[in-house]
Amino acid sequence: MSTAAGVRVGIIGGSGLYQMPELTAIEEVKVDTPFGPPSDAFIVGTLEGERVAFLPRHGRGHRLTPTEVPFRANIYAMKLLGVESILSASAVGSLQEQYAPLDMVIPDQFFDRTRGRVRESTFFGEGIVAHVSFAHPVCGRLGDVLQEACGAADVKAHRGGTYLCMEGPAFSTVAESNVYRSWGMDIIGMTNLQEAKLAREAEICYATLALVTDYDCWHPGHDAVSVETVVEYLNKNVRNAQIILREAVKGMQSGERSCKCGSALQHAIFTAPNLWPEATMKKLEVIIKKYAS
Repeated sequence: MSTAAGVRVGIIGGSGLYQMPELTAIEEVKVDTPFGPPSDAFIVGTLEGERVAFLPRHGRGHRLTPTEVPFRANIYAMKLLGVESILSASAVGSLQEQYAPLDMVIPDQFFDRTRGRVRESTFFGEGIVAHVSFAHPVCGRLGDVLQEACGAADVKAHRGGTYLCMEGPAFSTVAESNVYRSWGMDIIGMTNLQEAKLAREAEICYATLALVTDYDCWHPGHDAVSVETVVEYLNKNVRNAQIILREAVKGMQSGERSCKCGSALQHAIFTAPNLWPEATMKKLEVIIKKYAS
C-alpha cells in the first residue's frame, strides 16, 4: 500500500460517478484488508485543499453488482487510510411525488430489505461481540454540510427522509413499489445501508447524497423503470454531484468533528478485552485497538 498521508475525507461514488475531475496531485492507492480487496484502487488527491480518498463503489467500469460490493473491505480500507468522514453518492429511485428526477435527497434514515446472509453488515463476530447504536444512522454534521453544499449546484435538494435499501440487481415490481410507498419510504437504492452500518462501527462519520434518477415503477406516468431514462438522468446528476461534493469538502474544513460518531464503540463492545481472541483482535485492530485495555 502506498502512503496516503493526511487523508481525512472519503468519497464513495455510485453508479455513473467513477471519478472526481477536480482532484489534483493524484496517486492511485491499493489497500489490502483482512476482508479482502476493496472495490477498486483508491484515487487519492487534493480537493479544495483537502486530501481526499475517492473509491468507485462498483469498481471502474461498473463491474460489481450491489450484492457483490465488498462493503467491509471498502470501509475498513477507508479506516486504514485515516478517513474520519465519508460522503457517499448514490443513484436512487423516488417513492414519493415530491422527489422528482434530478432532485437530490439527503436521507436521515435507512430501512433494510437486503438478505442478511448474503451481505455482511458488521465487522464483529468470531469471538468479539459489539452492538452499536444505530437509531440515527446518518451523521447530522455531515448532513448539514451536504445540505449547504447543494446550494452550489442548480438543483432542488431535500433534507431528511428514509432510504429503503433493497437487494437488487433487478428493480422493484409494481406491488413492491406500492408497498414501500404505503410504509412511508421516500427513496429506494441498493447499497447505502451496509456502508452506513459499517461506517458507524468503524467510528467514521457517514452521510448520503442521493441522486434521484426515476420514479421507480409506481408512478402513473412511469409504469416501468426505463434503463435508458435512468442512464440519461444519471449522467445529468453526476456533474451536479461532483459540484456538491466539492463544496461539501470545502465546507467540512471550517467545522470541528463534534458529533458522537468518533466514539460509537465506547460502550458497544460487550465482550471483555481479556476474552478477545488474538486472531480476531488482530483482524479488527484498526477499529478496536483504542478499547483493548
